[in-house]
Amino acid sequence: MLLAFDIGNSNMVIGVYKDKELITYWRIATDKQKTADEYAMLVQNLFFYHKVNPQDVTDIIFSSVVPPIIGALEEMARKYFNIKPLIVGPGIKTGVAILYENPREVGADRIVNAVAGFEKYGGPLIIVDFGTATTFCCISAKGEYLGGSITPGINIATEALFQKTAKLPKVELITPKKVIAKNTVNAIQSGIIYGYCGLVDGIVKRMKRELGFGDIKVIATGGIAELIAKDTETIDKVDKLLTLEGLRIIYERNR
Repeated sequence: MLLAFDIGNSNMVIGVYKDKELITYWRIATDKQKTADEYAMLVQNLFFYHKVNPQDVTDIIFSSVVPPIIGALEEMARKYFNIKPLIVGPGIKTGVAILYENPREVGADRIVNAVAGFEKYGGPLIIVDFGTATTFCCISAKGEYLGGSITPGINIATEALFQKTAKLPKVELITPKKVIAKNTVNAIQSGIIYGYCGLVDGIVKRMKRELGFGDIKVIATGGIAELIAKDTETIDKVDKLLTLEGLRIIYERNR
């Protein structure tokens, strides 16, 4: 079995694959302070709860945008699974040509998404990943990574509004029934949710004009993708586990 870690700034998604089948997955908070032993105990407990045998794990792959955490997870893999993990980065075969001024600047998660997106949906393609940052990535008809945009994520915006104002409360991220709100909580929800829908549609439409291709699919992924996608005009499909699937594909290309 393959154990795959998609490590983001706020959360990490851990998936267990048997061949090409995703058996189970978990979303946990990313904690740079945890040691290898602590992560091992957490993973072992998740395995136990879902009746997965740790001894069946034969390979491990990591994709991380949080460099300080890699050391602890790599130690965990070696110490508790006796496995040298595959880490997505320079020297790894992805099958994606990166047409960026400095390819090393492109986050591992964006490359992994590009691999999975092109494999599953073909190109040209725009991938919108709703994480701590919201990223927009353009993939050509040939599967080349062309570039993209990065904006602050919706949770960052919500937290900043709460911290930088004297009277505005922290609110639950749910879609209000109307844009024109009648109370402060709904007004904040309206501004955040519909504001991000407009942001997504605006950037995607500009990208489509710049790309100049015909039919361009738009795929959304990430923890809150479904919340935003349902009220946008441009997102065609939500694939919440796109990054995990990309890790599986990259693992197979490097075996």
